[in-house]
Amino acid sequence: MEGIIKRLNEKGFGFITVEGQDKDVFFHANDCSAGNFTEMQEGDAVTFETEQSDKGPKAVNVVLA
Repeated sequence: MEGIIKRLNEKGFGFITVEGQDKDVFFHANDCSAGNFTEMQEGDAVTFETEQSDKGPKAVNVVLA
């Protein structure tokens, strides 16, 4: 999937907005497959996959597009 980083938090997580979806997708720094969380900024385009967690869908394999 593709999306735009909507929010980042210094605690190591953020949210991705996906066009056509009502809810943003949560992701954690550990889910950035290239280990590049510190390079990411709000507004950056990313690609990712989703998987279910106990709190709903989350993004995994997050990579800057």
